[in-house]
Amino acid sequence: MMKNIERPLYIDRLKPFIGKSLIKVLIGQRRVGKSYLLMQLRDLIKKQFPDTQIIYINKEQHEFSSLTNSDDLFHYLKEQVKGDGKVALFIDEIQDIESFEITLRDLVTRDRFDIYCTGSNANLLSGELATFLGGRYIEIKVFGLSFSEYLRFYDLQPTTADFQNYLKFGGLPYLVHLNAETPIAYEYLTSIYNTILLKDVVARFKVRNVKFLENLIAFLADNIGSIVSSKKISEYLKSQKVNISTQVVIDYLRYLESSFLIFKVKRTGIEGKKVFEIGEKYFFEDIGIRNAIVGYKTSDIHKILENIVYLHLRMAGYSVTVGQEGKKEIDFIAQKSGEKMYVQVAYMLTNEGAISREFGNLLNIPDNFPKYVVTMDELSEISTYKGIKRMHVKDFCLKMV
Repeated sequence: MMKNIERPLYIDRLKPFIGKSLIKVLIGQRRVGKSYLLMQLRDLIKKQFPDTQIIYINKEQHEFSSLTNSDDLFHYLKEQVKGDGKVALFIDEIQDIESFEITLRDLVTRDRFDIYCTGSNANLLSGELATFLGGRYIEIKVFGLSFSEYLRFYDLQPTTADFQNYLKFGGLPYLVHLNAETPIAYEYLTSIYNTILLKDVVARFKVRNVKFLENLIAFLADNIGSIVSSKKISEYLKSQKVNISTQVVIDYLRYLESSFLIFKVKRTGIEGKKVFEIGEKYFFEDIGIRNAIVGYKTSDIHKILENIVYLHLRMAGYSVTVGQEGKKEIDFIAQKSGEKMYVQVAYMLTNEGAISREFGNLLNIPDNFPKYVVTMDELSEISTYKGIKRMHVKDFCLKMV
């Protein structure tokens, strides 16, 4: 059994919508804990509203394999629903039911249904589908464990050694049962990666060139935090005697984003609203899976730290871009509810040149929003340099989530 620890980061976001005639959708990569959040919501509703009928469908269980399309789902519910009271409906991995939205649209018009579902596809409720449902849903992105959740799951104190384990293995909740032993943990992470690759990318998008897809993922894993473009990737592959068009690269990158394996992060102007159309950064949704693909190397520590800080900002509810103004770059511009912060990530600030470089770009930004430089330097406390806060990365990752 999974260690059943509450994740208030998500449960608290969902509580205001319990009992409302809205479809509550939890989306995210496989094995980040969506199913257990669904079960926790089910138990919460059982406790608070004991007269509510609970119907729970898990598409990963064989007993529900016959529910393949919208009609199957509708007829199954018609058989299961009793009386005329409130019904809480839970559907895990709903994307495996073809045209599920037709039945959900019908149910949501009936005030008695309180609907929750999960999905492992970023396009689950996008475009035409969202229009079809007419704004009758909310979507909540679920991530692997934040560092503070990781400490709670493992019952640990926030030491540098524990943070380094978090950097190595990432935050998939089931790892708590494997005692973070390197070979076993990476075997598990590799199996999750293979499932995402084969089921969520190759099968869903009918990818033919699987070898190229694997090479592309390895390239991205090796270049997290670097500005890349589909043209640059295509040219790199040609140098490796692999002739793939830029359009195919663009398509495959979109498939990987949709399956929640990677994030694409756009570049924007530091002072203005300019969005750069060419060249972006890519980060992995789970750093442990990234490390399982290309190995964990201390020489990659800066890339890994940048990935972790990006994930932390996203978990905290920020939209994030990379700042670019001429040759000056700010690692992250994070925005939420009209507020903004700037974050530079560095491994160590060992000399005046490094300090000047990391703080200099931030000092040139003419506004008063918070600015941070986060590093792995052992600091006794948070310090400031000309108004800019300097923090250990682990402390930053405990700051908001």
